[in-house]
Amino acid sequence: MPASEIDRIRARLAASPRPADLAARRARVDGLGADYVIPADVRIEPVEAGGVRAEWTSTPAADARRVMLFLHGGGYVSGSLASHRHMVAQAGREAGARTLALAYRLAPEHPFPAALEDALAGYRYLLASGIASTRIALAGESAGGGLALATLISLRKAGDPMPGCLWCASPWVDLALTGESLSAKEAVDPLIHRDYLAELAAAYLQGGDPDAPLVSPLRADLAGLPPTLIQVGSAETLLDDAVRLAGAAGAADVPVTLQVWPRMIHAWHLFFPELREGRESLASAGAFIRGHVGNHGGAPSGADAPPGGLAALARSP
Repeated sequence: MPASEIDRIRARLAASPRPADLAARRARVDGLGADYVIPADVRIEPVEAGGVRAEWTSTPAADARRVMLFLHGGGYVSGSLASHRHMVAQAGREAGARTLALAYRLAPEHPFPAALEDALAGYRYLLASGIASTRIALAGESAGGGLALATLISLRKAGDPMPGCLWCASPWVDLALTGESLSAKEAVDPLIHRDYLAELAAAYLQGGDPDAPLVSPLRADLAGLPPTLIQVGSAETLLDDAVRLAGAAGAADVPVTLQVWPRMIHAWHLFFPELREGRESLASAGAFIRGHVGNHGGAPSGADAPPGGLAALARSP
């Protein structure tokens, strides 16, 4: 029986184990996405967003009034604009939106709360630029999902307007590492394991409390958060983080949708050019975002029609 798409990706990841050196680890994460070709119709524009290095991407169908603010994964110590550029561009295409990806500061050089400060600066940059809060979708993958939630909690406390919706992909929201799936899925998740997460948490917290709500938003008061989509793979060690987050959000009267994708591994969206479920999950997220940061009664926009199909990306030889 031929190997499935996800099995081929698993094999490739297993053949490239995580190095011990921090610089090499960061290069490995960047390499997960940097080899994918960006479609010719994607416009990329570097920008300083409230003092934070960032990058706009857009496609011809993007509504300039609609923005997805994206926070990459990498456990707060790695990940970059390069690692997630192809995924962010495709998510924006599906959402009919421009995307603003932030290169927030990383630990251990910049521990908590540096990343949170940068995320808040990026969001407030959009507001200062004239983007209505209801036309902003906040999004984050893995650690970026936890960071997105911490951003919302901080915005609520400060009295800032909330974005129109939140999309979390494979979110890491419990730095105390209490989820049962950390053990139950240890053998099937090729990317994320408890010992590695413990290293990441130590680098980010540097002695801080792992149960603090702004680092483990699973323990935060989630009342008043915007409509939320949570996507997680059934083969992830972080499966319980997503499931418990959905339960906590629902209990706080947050409109929440949880999608558990069978057999998918951590951050499977990154592999969408060669993975059908990756393309489908991004299409689903795009539809969710369009449904919550649309025109809200304004004049019709061509970008409110479903995007014209998935972009064809290929892996560089």
